[in-house]
Amino acid sequence: MCQHQPACPIATSADREAARLVAHHPEQGWSLLCNGVLLFEDTGELLPDGQIIAPHRPLTAAGVTTAA
Repeated sequence: MCQHQPACPIATSADREAARLVAHHPEQGWSLLCNGVLLFEDTGELLPDGQIIAPHRPLTAAGVTTAA
């Protein structure tokens, strides 16, 4: 699928998100990567074989709200 040199990581590799963007639609919240992965703004992913990767945003102290 990828014509780049060096080739983009395949969809099943751990570094699949490093593939180049083919289409980017921030208004809809998704991007298509060269390896066929749909990457969603919440960091969830849909692989070409239909496998779903749950969102995996890092939790930081700045993003966590605690009750008083």
